[in-house]
Amino acid sequence: MIRLGGRVMSTERAQDFSSVSYGESLDDTIRVVGNYSDVIVLRHNQIGGAKRAAEISSIPIINAGDGKGGQHPTQALLDLYTIYKEIKTIDGVKVAMVGNLQDGRTVRSLAYLLGKFERVKIYFVAPPTLQMKQDILDYLGRHDVWYTLESDFQKILPEVDVVYMTRIEEEKLPAAAIEKPFKRYFLDEEIMKLMRSNAILMHPLPRLNEISPVVDSNPRSAYFRQTKNGVLIRMALLSSVLD
Repeated sequence: MIRLGGRVMSTERAQDFSSVSYGESLDDTIRVVGNYSDVIVLRHNQIGGAKRAAEISSIPIINAGDGKGGQHPTQALLDLYTIYKEIKTIDGVKVAMVGNLQDGRTVRSLAYLLGKFERVKIYFVAPPTLQMKQDILDYLGRHDVWYTLESDFQKILPEVDVVYMTRIEEEKLPAAAIEKPFKRYFLDEEIMKLMRSNAILMHPLPRLNEISPVVDSNPRSAYFRQTKNGVLIRMALLSSVLD
């Protein structure tokens, strides 16, 4: 917003540092903030929080992430743009989504957008307890999008154009499944050799210990270019809703 010449009123941890801490409802907060601004960018801790806000807001609401296992549409837009910019196409792309897919907002939203394109193949790679939820699988099925559920990370690396890594928090895995540092879902220089020469590695960031910093300089590592694209895509989104 600042790059576009606007101003920002920001409330981090609104549940602690705003009227929400006194029990103010989401509806009241949105109505009040709407009197002071032209657009609201909302991250909410409940699934569907942004949708609720949009239903009562007098100004545009941009969903910046809602709940665990909800949606993160602006991240999905920048991810899609990154794939297009790096691979030069979306139609026919093969994407592996790796990590905690059950709770991951970014992978859910990206899978939804990929379902809008032709001949896409999606490999959901995760421990069985952290696999993609059925609602997204049902959506892909209705749109005839090919997908598969996998747990073997290294097996699918030679097959795909995009490897999209996400975090697996230690507490999400049973003790017997934890291999330091989650070796089954860890990518370093040696594992990266399994990827296609023209494939790219993406991550919504921040990372924990799923990608070795050693591969940051590899030309196929696109996650820092991905974050730069995020600035541009969000500027475009803000401009479009305010136009």
